[in-house]
Amino acid sequence: MALRDSMRSSAAQYLRPGETVQAVFGAQTASQWLAALTGFFVFLGLNRYRIFVVTPQRVLVLDAGKSSMKKARGVVAELPRSTRLGPASGMWHVIAVDGEKLRVHRRFFKDIEIADSETAAV
Repeated sequence: MALRDSMRSSAAQYLRPGETVQAVFGAQTASQWLAALTGFFVFLGLNRYRIFVVTPQRVLVLDAGKSSMKKARGVVAELPRSTRLGPASGMWHVIAVDGEKLRVHRRFFKDIEIADSETAAV
């Protein structure tokens, strides 16, 4: 199963009845530079993965644990649907959520663009 499909299916339990997913993408709490400067094992100890789930009603930020962003484990935050997540640029895009800097890799930039374009359509 593809990563986005895994994130989408594990997030289903946190959706309201009838709520549909417009976009889903992953993020991490620790900077990639932390791994380069301190070592991979320190990075693993400090990093947490997050899953952004964008629906027509809201933006959910879910915790996915320390080892992978495939399985949602709980709700971290709920943002209004009007929240703009981009524009994303560079290798890593930072989104601040409740005082936490969440870093989104460039491979998910198209998902941020989709989420923001759906916001404009609402």
